[in-house]
Amino acid sequence: MDIVTENRRPAVYGRQDIIDMLSIRKEDKAAVEKLKSDALRMMEERVGTLVYYRGIVEFSNICMLDCRYCGIRRGNSNVEKRYTLAADDVVGAALWCAEQGYGSVVLQSGQRQDESFIGYVENIVRRIKTESVSDKLPEGLGITLSVGEQSLETYARFREAGAHRYLLRIESSNPALYAKIHPQEQRFDERLECLGRLRDTGYQVGTGVMIGLPGQSIEMLADDILFFRDMDIDMIGMGPYITHPDVPMAAEGMMDRDDLLQLSLNMIAAARLALKDVNIAATTALQALVSDGRERGLSYGANVTMPNLTPKDTRSGYQLYSGKPCVDESREECRGCLLGRVRSTGRDVGFDMWGDSPHALAKV
Repeated sequence: MDIVTENRRPAVYGRQDIIDMLSIRKEDKAAVEKLKSDALRMMEERVGTLVYYRGIVEFSNICMLDCRYCGIRRGNSNVEKRYTLAADDVVGAALWCAEQGYGSVVLQSGQRQDESFIGYVENIVRRIKTESVSDKLPEGLGITLSVGEQSLETYARFREAGAHRYLLRIESSNPALYAKIHPQEQRFDERLECLGRLRDTGYQVGTGVMIGLPGQSIEMLADDILFFRDMDIDMIGMGPYITHPDVPMAAEGMMDRDDLLQLSLNMIAAARLALKDVNIAATTALQALVSDGRERGLSYGANVTMPNLTPKDTRSGYQLYSGKPCVDESREECRGCLLGRVRSTGRDVGFDMWGDSPHALAKV
């Protein structure tokens, strides 16, 4: 397949086009370089060259779910300490984020649906939105939530408090594979319904998948990208599947790391070419595979990255997978390191900006 030529780019990429892109092997250096350059050209044309920060606060590792792949699953008794940060600590981290010019914050946790949790999240969102207003951020920080499946009423409460983006990963858009990696009580249909609720509530909606799951095919991954397109998704957060030793899926192993890295990068590029104007994250999990993983993600068309603002003394308790990088870094160390990483790719950071995707802004 001629993925893209200098003067002709398909308006729509079909399923087979995406399969061909995802199938490129690292040994085929010419095809790899062409895929990268095509994705970067699309990125430059449709979202620009700036990289947007989403300062992430992993504010609680308490989770009611028992996903078979996740290190903070309810059934993992080896989590060293279950925690929920004090509201002042979460707000303080967000305000530090604003002072550094990051522009946006992500509040992430395990899933809970009790009123105590919902009220806590609502409160910190409202405080961050109010207290982060400044001359540089006249509407305060952009706020993304990633706290799992909730009711329509709860999503509306969070939206009214000031959150305007929500990330809810589908993990796999294939119902059979989704069922394989989750316990029976966690329903694929409920996850789909929640994505619809988020759209109905007025959020910019993000989702994503794990790449390289046992039993996952290239065709399934191509269908994931088509799912993103058909669901009119605004932002994508996806990364390689890396095993955790204390979960049921650990025994199934994982892909060869070099092959997994290339497949993950191919997914970023293929998603950029097929979806064009959405935001795509270069996730931390890429860096767990190779030291410059996030930079490589940016070089394949990603335009978002997430510096960690979680207090250093609790980071080790939020390990969804093994080998998570930056666990021992302070937020100050992370700030300097990540800026250097971004600039090493020849790009710069969009400071003091929300960095909403053109795809989302076109709907306003």
